Amino acid sequence: MSYIDAKNLFKEYGIGAATVTAVGGVNLRVNAGEFVAVMGESGSGKSTLLSMLGGLNAPTSGSFRVDGVDVYALTSDGRADFRKKSIGFVFQNFHLLPYLTLAENVMLPLAIVKMGRKQKLATAIDALARVGLPDKAHRLPNQISGGEQERVAIARAIVNHPPIILADEPTGNLDTHTGSEIMKLFTALNHEGITVIMVTHSNEYAHYARRLIRLSDGRVVDEGTNLQSPQSRKRRRTGGKKKKRLT
Repeated sequence: MSYIDAKNLFKEYGIGAATVTAVGGVNLRVNAGEFVAVMGESGSGKSTLLSMLGGLNAPTSGSFRVDGVDVYALTSDGRADFRKKSIGFVFQNFHLLPYLTLAENVMLPLAIVKMGRKQKLATAIDALARVGLPDKAHRLPNQISGGEQERVAIARAIVNHPPIILADEPTGNLDTHTGSEIMKLFTALNHEGITVIMVTHSNEYAHYARRLIRLSDGRVVDEGTNLQSPQSRKRRRTGGKKKKRLT
């Protein structure tokens, strides 16, 4: 289980008068097992923040720790090891290699893991089974639907059993019904104990998260518990204490 602690994160591009602040002084604590949605208009800094939380984009200033470890104080190899062990990435455009089977796509994060090919294949098929695609491991990406391709991308993200999933607009290219099915899958993974941080522009899909954070011009402008999430509704039914509602 991992917790995330970001303090006064800044990300600036350019120098002098041409400096553009993409993320400006974000403070964020995410406890293990949370489901957090990050919202905001285009250009608000959502994806930049997510890339910093994934160890991909060093902040201009501020600190970022996971379980007390200062991620950006690590060497480049150390950060790569952090990403391999701690983070599963899910992107809007799937990023599946068209000439590889679904199982081979899911196996990609296992390339540097010390295990035999048969074991890697079995591990990938197990991940595909977790996302509801146990019988399509040997198909190519162009032989399945967009929603199924997103499920493959999620299987690839969880094949190493990371404690954290970072998802950047994972439903952006999907129709409403398929998007809802993907959100139910994220909810199920979160119920297994995986921490999920998801960037989305959709109020509908954000309501699957337990906590909402809104960015504007790179800064947090609103934050609170989402009382419309499935988790919050269940907690209220069982007598849980209410917190601030974010609409």
